[in-house]
Amino acid sequence: MAAGVAVLMVFSSVGTYMYLGSRQSKVAAPAQLPTSGTPSPAALNLPGTLFVTQAGAIYSYSAGRFHQLTALGVGWTQLAPYPGGRLLAVKRTLLYSDVYILDRFGKVVRQLTHNTAAAGNYDPSARHWSFYPRLSYNQKSIFMSYDKPKFGFDVPMSIWSMPVGGKISQGRLWSISIDYTGGDIQPLSLRTGLIYTKYSYGPDCSGLESQLWFTSAPEQAYGTRVCYPPPGAHGRPLTKAGEGCAQPALSPDGRTMAMICTYRTQVSYLNLASWNGKTLGARRTILRSQLVAQPTWAPDGTGIAYLAPAVQGAGFQLWWLPKAAYTPPTPSPSPVAPTPTPGVTPGPSPSPSPTPSSPPVVIKPVQMTSNLGLDATSPIVWLP
Repeated sequence: MAAGVAVLMVFSSVGTYMYLGSRQSKVAAPAQLPTSGTPSPAALNLPGTLFVTQAGAIYSYSAGRFHQLTALGVGWTQLAPYPGGRLLAVKRTLLYSDVYILDRFGKVVRQLTHNTAAAGNYDPSARHWSFYPRLSYNQKSIFMSYDKPKFGFDVPMSIWSMPVGGKISQGRLWSISIDYTGGDIQPLSLRTGLIYTKYSYGPDCSGLESQLWFTSAPEQAYGTRVCYPPPGAHGRPLTKAGEGCAQPALSPDGRTMAMICTYRTQVSYLNLASWNGKTLGARRTILRSQLVAQPTWAPDGTGIAYLAPAVQGAGFQLWWLPKAAYTPPTPSPSPVAPTPTPGVTPGPSPSPSPTPSSPPVVIKPVQMTSNLGLDATSPIVWLP
């Protein structure tokens, strides 16, 4: 009897384990390599080549297929376009990071920064971090988020520029970060000035906020222990503190700015706003049901690529939003009354029949990948 009960317990426990295993979520499953996925049919229509990163490696994406350009785990991240079909990229290590120029196949062309120190130097201020490199509008300088000045283990990031091919010692400090916020990141150089994401505690010092900030000249020092830039020569905000906007991306025609905004929630919306070179228009929320990151315009303006999880808590996937999803449709022409015939007394003419209005077609974003874990802090680069 006891032996039979024991056998029954073994089989029932195994059966229960297998049943529960079949009901477990796949959210925590390890991310697949981009090159192992099946091509998406929709991706065959995307123009040009996209560049993304995952697990420290750079991948190109064209005609629906990924190609691995660099080895895994090397630390490549935060890409940006560079003339001649090349890339700017950050190579991150345990104690510092540097900016490089790469060709479109991932081969190093030039190292632009040298942020390390001698092996026996244990001073934390001797090594530096460079993030979010971006070429200036006139292509003579590199803008980046750089951790200088810093104070021991206090590492506020500020926006710096340095000459292409020069040294950071020749650089200029463009923004002054608010201490203990993470600092200023994501510079975007334009003909009229510089846009970047500034973190602060808001005008009323109520909590951490992100805003798009505009400046046409380097900021002036304003001391320490402030929670928001004081009035003066410190640039100006383009978005409100409560909107929580970041990651600016300008359209190919220079008239529309894409960005993400959180509105003090746990979701990042895709927003668009008109741009006239100095100010942003009203924000239009295009996507509000996803955790959107890194919106990037197609080179021909036919849509926007971005990163977002397909399932809550899962890795970030590549998505495509066609232009029709955020461009108002062309209105239908109004019906025209018939033209009277000469010499004929017109009688009462019937009113033109109204054209029945069809409901607007809802254009949804297209998921281009599945089961990946793309780097949501690394901008997408989209080259023709």
